[in-house]
Amino acid sequence: MTIQSIAIKDYMSANLVMFTPEMEIMKAIQVLVKNCISAAPVINERGDLVGLLSEKECMKVAINAGYHEQHGGQVLDYMTAEVITVEADNTIIDMAKLFLKIGPRHYPVMEDNRLVGQMSRRDVLRALVDINKR
Repeated sequence: MTIQSIAIKDYMSANLVMFTPEMEIMKAIQVLVKNCISAAPVINERGDLVGLLSEKECMKVAINAGYHEQHGGQVLDYMTAEVITVEADNTIIDMAKLFLKIGPRHYPVMEDNRLVGQMSRRDVLRALVDINKR
């Protein structure tokens, strides 16, 4: 087996922490910190992917608190709504190329137009380590 033949779905995180747009931003930040994760998908009441909240977006909360003494709001106020997704059947090598070409550190993984997981840079590296063990 080579890295070119490994599908994203074999290394993606499938047990996701997810947020809703209406969730309080400080609660979402607490969940990110508690679970040692740097991003989570945002889904609506139908389960559709509507955004992504990452540590980067949460820095806006810190700035608002520092300059304006405001640290509230909803996830909707801070999330990235235009999210690039990847398909579960894409390969790890495709994922590595995407990470080098475009900036996000996490990509929601879709299968049949539904969210099934999330892929991070660390997941790609984990696949690389596994291949080299063989």
